[in-house]
Amino acid sequence: MNFDYSTLDQLRQNHPAWRLLRSDHAPLVASFLQRTFTAPNVRVMPQADLAELLEDELFALREQLGPSAFPKRATDYLNDWAANDKGWLRKFYRQDSDEPHFDLTPATEKAIAWLGTLTERSFIGTESRLLTLFTLLKQMSEGSESDPQARLVDLYKRREEVDAEIARALDGDVALLDDTALKDRFQQFTTLARELLTDFREVEHNFRGLDRRVRERIALWDGAKGELLEEIMGERDAIADSDQGRSFRAFWDFLMSTSRQEELTALLERVLALPPVAELKPDARTRRVHYDWLEAGEHTQRTVAYLSQQLRRFLDDQAWLENRRIMDILRGIEAKALAVRDSPPTGEVMTIADTTADIELPMERPLYAPALKPRITSMVLESGDADIDATALYTQVVVDKARLIWHVRHVLQDRSQVTLRELCESQPLHQGLAELVAYLQLAGDTFSTVVDEKVSETIVWRSRAADGEEHTKRATLPRVIFVR
Repeated sequence: MNFDYSTLDQLRQNHPAWRLLRSDHAPLVASFLQRTFTAPNVRVMPQADLAELLEDELFALREQLGPSAFPKRATDYLNDWAANDKGWLRKFYRQDSDEPHFDLTPATEKAIAWLGTLTERSFIGTESRLLTLFTLLKQMSEGSESDPQARLVDLYKRREEVDAEIARALDGDVALLDDTALKDRFQQFTTLARELLTDFREVEHNFRGLDRRVRERIALWDGAKGELLEEIMGERDAIADSDQGRSFRAFWDFLMSTSRQEELTALLERVLALPPVAELKPDARTRRVHYDWLEAGEHTQRTVAYLSQQLRRFLDDQAWLENRRIMDILRGIEAKALAVRDSPPTGEVMTIADTTADIELPMERPLYAPALKPRITSMVLESGDADIDATALYTQVVVDKARLIWHVRHVLQDRSQVTLRELCESQPLHQGLAELVAYLQLAGDTFSTVVDEKVSETIVWRSRAADGEEHTKRATLPRVIFVR
């Protein structure tokens, strides 16, 4: 970015974050939106709930500053903050609701994050940031080294350092971080974790910009349908293959791993229990920050899904318009034919440019093939009573879906997501494959689910045969994750 006068003056006039900092209502806007959206990591809120919270905030301020302070209604303030000349909130309608919803814009979240850096901090760590920079430089240097011998030298050196550390640990010499180093690193972790949530909103904003451009192009397009689809899908592939798209996909694949989530949970529990970290009084949401990352990433995935739905709607509309055009042409032909039925026109009604005769040579004809005559075998039907157990014909297996729904919701009360294998392990399958299929049906109809095609899971259950002997059965399928 160029810090010349014209660039900064343009930002001062047009950038929503700068307009927010210049506004007379900046303390109200920043404090309310930070407490409502940023602190609890709320991505979208209906207008009724947001207006109710703002009305309570305005009532408290009027009691403190006087009745003339902030005279407008809460909904008027929200609509004003979402106007184009402000751009602090994004007002939109969700597909499943006719009520307006609001969300923060990336510029507002940047302004709130910058305001948080203005307060004086009692502890400023620099060691962890220097180590982070050093680690990043090492990763870039090692990751771009194409000489195998140089890579081997680095690996052998790293192995020697690990062997030396193992030897010191066996002798009882374990290097521990002091309280200052722990506080420094934890402060760096919380800063990066919050910045990551802020970046997610900007990534989602970029994908929404693509969706908006696609809608505008569809509305104004008058050419062939194939050309439009080729152009749109080319732009979609370009964004998915960009640096931002590949980075987001790598982050999402890493976070969707159950083992990674369990490892992050265990590490957070252990770090937050350390006395030096507890002295910093960390935010309660730090314990589940990786689930906040997952929720923010899911919003970004939904934006991409909306783009696909828009393309499908365009195809349906184009097909309907083409069918209607064909029917209009047919109706016009019928109307003109009826108009000239009683008084046919004289002269030539229709001309053919040229006529040709179909010539078929004798040797081009296929040889005669006799038709196949079916042969019916005569059989004598015998009557009698067979000694067959017909109870299996009347045995009905009914799966109690209400019990399965209760079990999934009960588990999701304490967790934001759970895999199908974990559900079957906590409550074994009593009705075998039928109960497993019922879980899969609920995953598509009742609950929000994510299917990880790259990871396979094996679900085991025991079933009793007709002779009373129990058998172990297994089913291997892609990982199914129920999300709260």
